[in-house]
Amino acid sequence: MVLWSSQVVSTVGTRVTSIAFPLLVLAMTHSAAKAGVVGFAQTLPFLLLYLPAGAVIDRWDRKRIMLACDAGRAAALGSIAVTAALGWLSMAQVVVAALIEGSLFVLFDLAEGAALPQLVTKQQVPAAVAQNQAKTQGADLVGQPLGGVLFSAARLLPFGVDAVTYLVSFAALLFILRPFQQPRAAQPTRLKAEIAEGLLRVWRQPFLRAAVGVIGGVNLVFNALTLVLIVRARQLGASPALIGVMFAFVGVGGLLGSFVAPWVRRSFGARRVAVTIGWLWAAQISVLALLPNALSLGVVSGAGSFAGPAFNVVVTSHLYQVTPDRLLGRVRSAARLVAWGSIPLGALAGGFLASAFGAQTTLLILTGIMGAVAAAATLARGMRQLPPPSRAGKHPSNQQTGADRDAATRVVPRECQPHKTE
Repeated sequence: MVLWSSQVVSTVGTRVTSIAFPLLVLAMTHSAAKAGVVGFAQTLPFLLLYLPAGAVIDRWDRKRIMLACDAGRAAALGSIAVTAALGWLSMAQVVVAALIEGSLFVLFDLAEGAALPQLVTKQQVPAAVAQNQAKTQGADLVGQPLGGVLFSAARLLPFGVDAVTYLVSFAALLFILRPFQQPRAAQPTRLKAEIAEGLLRVWRQPFLRAAVGVIGGVNLVFNALTLVLIVRARQLGASPALIGVMFAFVGVGGLLGSFVAPWVRRSFGARRVAVTIGWLWAAQISVLALLPNALSLGVVSGAGSFAGPAFNVVVTSHLYQVTPDRLLGRVRSAARLVAWGSIPLGALAGGFLASAFGAQTTLLILTGIMGAVAAAATLARGMRQLPPPSRAGKHPSNQQTGADRDAATRVVPRECQPHKTE
């Protein structure tokens, strides 16, 4: 519970700066393209680091990695607050700080996610993922409006607050005594061979092979969409505080969706959930292009975010079912190379498309891309292998071993997802 509570605080801080970064760059430069460059820098590590980071997570102590990442992120975000207070802040520093924050997020995310099956029972994994979704979406609900309010008061405040939340997370980790991984022997193989093992594991699982491509397309669209919505809201006269309120609807939708996600997965079946949600998202983005104010943009975005937790529960639960602990870091990193590697491209594309064509036209372009992604999910052979709806709790995985029951009191870590589909 200490870890979960501290990560609620940390995730709120992350959501605060997720709004503050583009607002800061737009205020400094009045350029959506430059805001896209900062988003690209923050998410470029998803493309460059996930593969080697996965092997590192499976070799090194996960808890120590998480401690180092929290300390480094606190320093990076704190530096922006300090230099902004002194009047020395530059675009170059913002880009570097964003790059550092994104790089350390990759390591923290993989370490924490790989630790999850050690901290809950096998049967509890879907519920734990949904619980983490509730926490993350609740952080959206609080953090994004708070980011807008803090930025309106002073540009340095969102970054100072986020730095403090990472220090809170660091302190909480020190008090957790349970192991974050199973005992492991020394690794005699080379790093390249270990990375290849993770890639092959993903490729040989038909669902994961199809899912990472679909999720890559979804993340490309939604990370372009975040910046485009900010640009559109500013065009409609919204203040930074109102833009934060707009994104609070995203948090409300995701929070409500996380409560029903396990039931949706059991009742409708994993494939039906994944395919249907893709088409719903395409319809949602088309509606966004027609709306006249920031509040209506927020309401429709919140309706779309309601479906996100169910999608994430389907994908993450299946990944844990088919992956042994010794490979979790590498398999998750291999999957995210594609699934999250599109995120920096989305942030960059959103900025340049909005600058070149305007926010409304960009929303129509994103509608077309999401429609293509939904069609791919519908037709992919691997998606057809997802399990059907559960029947009255008769699934054999519902049987619990004694060891599983003993583990039921373990804490549940968070799944870091800064506006990303799992």
